[in-house]
Amino acid sequence: MMGFDVFEQTAPSKRAPQMTDVAAAAKVSMATVDRVLNRRKGVKQRTTERVLQAALDLGFLTAGEFELIATPRPPNIVFLLPAGANPYLRLLGEKLRVRAAAKGRDAPSIRCIFIESFNARALADALRHHAAWADGIAFMAIDHPEVREAVEAVTSAGTRVVTIVSDLPHPARMGFVGLDNQSAGRTAAMLLARFSKKTSGSLALVAGSRNYRTHSEREAGFLALLEEMYPDLRVVGVREGHDDAGENYRHAMSLLQQHPDLIGIYNVGGSSNGIARALVELNRAGDVLFIGHGLTADTRKFLIDGTMDAIIDANPDTILSNAISLLCAPPGQMLAGHGQSASRMDIFFRENLPSGTGVPLS
Repeated sequence: MMGFDVFEQTAPSKRAPQMTDVAAAAKVSMATVDRVLNRRKGVKQRTTERVLQAALDLGFLTAGEFELIATPRPPNIVFLLPAGANPYLRLLGEKLRVRAAAKGRDAPSIRCIFIESFNARALADALRHHAAWADGIAFMAIDHPEVREAVEAVTSAGTRVVTIVSDLPHPARMGFVGLDNQSAGRTAAMLLARFSKKTSGSLALVAGSRNYRTHSEREAGFLALLEEMYPDLRVVGVREGHDDAGENYRHAMSLLQQHPDLIGIYNVGGSSNGIARALVELNRAGDVLFIGHGLTADTRKFLIDGTMDAIIDANPDTILSNAISLLCAPPGQMLAGHGQSASRMDIFFRENLPSGTGVPLS
């Protein structure tokens, strides 16, 4: 009897799908597949959906992996702030660092970058550079053609843009978060004129730089109200101190020495400590009214000791929260240029200073 062996024929093992197979099926490059799978920015939504569906159909992704990657990741957000000694901007930076360190799983990734102050080219370069990582950028704007061009470039490439504190009206920005600065300037003029109880005398303004719309708008509001209601109060000069305490000190000393009838100073920008120092050294702190912006450790001290008379403030936590909310809004929910522009204006005097504000003491 002839015997024979029976061998069971097994099918060849199926090759596991590779990224190259996903790219071929989705008709995209390997680089695009890599960006989609790692949830990096720069891929159109319909392309992302096509890549993920191809990966699922081929078995490259499980259903659970598909759902995880298809869920939009929290956005990457960069804040660009001017470098320097401006206490209010340093306070914003410190609060951003606290938020970044406390990031939760579903919270946006936040970076705070300080760049050279009053330098339009440095700001434009920073916008372009950080747009490579950021889904959204919030920045204190300088009104300059190079900055406008950079905003046009980064928004066209898909990065959202929000201006804070100082605006740059541009149809592509998501919105502006800050004070109504003309109203702030008018308020400062009203306070100085009413507090002085004088019908004549001179007033002075110290600004950071008119390159920031926030400063030029405050100045315009200040001058407009005086012209309308107090034409006999004379504005003797608008000095630019670039938010530097040393420059502000020198400007204040000059104004106080040259104008014996000076009854008030409005600091349009930051670094009020320089002006306060001049008032104290010349023994004019109780004589010359002094109004500024930003409730910080130094301005709080000056209100308490009587060197300053009033502080106009925009709550820094509110500024940051509103900017982040705009940049995190779901696609299609927020139209470009339609962000809320006016933050609440708080006016602080010595008698109504809040406690537990989180203002650093150093």
